[in-house]
Formats: sequence, structure tokens, C-alpha cells
Amino acid sequence: MLSDKKGRNDLSCHYGARMEGPELEKVTIRIPRRYIRALDFLVELDDFPSRSEAIRAAVRDLIYERVDIVMDKVKKIEEAEKALATMEIFREEYLKK
Repeated sequence: MLSDKKGRNDLSCHYGARMEGPELEKVTIRIPRRYIRALDFLVELDDFPSRSEAIRAAVRDLIYERVDIVMDKVKKIEEAEKALATMEIFREEYLKK
């Protein structure tokens, strides 16, 4: 059975089981110490089994949120392009001299 540094045997949390394996890539980042202290606090409270799990959850949540925002922007751009195309057609048909 797996255990963490604190001797806990159950490494699952409400975000799912601990992830391991070849599908994961290691990423090195620099973040403010206050963020690390906050992450460690969440781990101490057993909200996450590790810093890595907390960071994975944060990245996943960010991606889901940003995908929705970006897709809304894409839809607005498409609508603006259609309006511009309609304006061009109108200009060509009705404003010819």
C-alpha cells in the first residue's frame, strides 16, 4: 500500500486518486513562498495529499475555466466577422456610384 511522508496510507482525495505514471510530465515552476505556505496548509488539512495534487487540481480548474472564456471570445469574433461581411455586401450593393 502507498503512503505519503506523514505515514498516511490513503492517498486519494476529493479530486481523485493520486496520479502516477508515464503520462505525467515534470514541470519546474517558481512561485511566491506565500503560495507554497498556502499549499502546505491545504495538504496539512488533508484537502490534498500533496503539493503536486493541489497544483494539478488548480491547473485543471484553470484550463476548464479558460476554455469556456476562449470559446466565448471565438464565438464573438465569428459573429463580428459575419457582421463585417454583411456590411461589405451592403456597401457593394447599395453604395455603388
